[in-house]
Amino acid sequence: MIREFIFRIRRAESPGYRALKKFARFVITFNLPLPRFALGFYRMLYSLHDFLLKAVRWVLIVFFREPAFRSRCVSAGKRLLVARLPYIVGHARIYIGDDVNIFGQLDIVSGASFEEPRLVLKDRVDVGHRVSFLVNKEIVIEEDVNIAGRVEFRDSDAHPRDAAQRIADIRPDPGEIKPIRVCRYAWIGTRATILKGVTIGEGAIVSAQSVVVTDVPPYSVVMGNPARVVVKGLKPVGESPAGSPVPEP
Repeated sequence: MIREFIFRIRRAESPGYRALKKFARFVITFNLPLPRFALGFYRMLYSLHDFLLKAVRWVLIVFFREPAFRSRCVSAGKRLLVARLPYIVGHARIYIGDDVNIFGQLDIVSGASFEEPRLVLKDRVDVGHRVSFLVNKEIVIEEDVNIAGRVEFRDSDAHPRDAAQRIADIRPDPGEIKPIRVCRYAWIGTRATILKGVTIGEGAIVSAQSVVVTDVPPYSVVMGNPARVVVKGLKPVGESPAGSPVPEP
């Protein structure tokens, strides 16, 4: 009955329903008048609201999320930031270095193909929002790697290649599971997917939405599906623009 009444208002089939629709639109779009003298008051409320949200977030991070996640890791270094409590399924052994920042939702999933799958995030790794690791053997992220939001790492296809084995719900053969390594200084762009057996070279850049199925050379840029090299010869860390080593201080 109520759904039919709302449907008639939306269709405005008669003058009465048209009036009701007009009134509903007025209510939905109504804004409280804001005289100039009230601006300071509402600005203060906005700042207070922002402060309270940040304070609650800080308390959750310091007294719950960070220690809870640290307790799940085999080892975790100093100054670990955990904006949200990671979602972990399976028995992956997690190793975290110093100054690692996890800025949002993080999913870590492992199956039963190996007894000790390993996820390693080394020093100063930044992990964006909604990043996922499917780790059945090993995924290693080296120092100073930046991972943007919605990136996926998958060291297996999650199902066997053989159709009969998939139908029988058989786990993938261990030979089909291959480790992933992201070397130091690399940058993984938004929504990129890094598939099994891939090594991303030092200082390389993976462009947004790329699907990486083969190794990426050091100090190069790849993009596309499948990802291909589009830029080579980026300046290595520790070298001047001309290519000569930077003098020691």
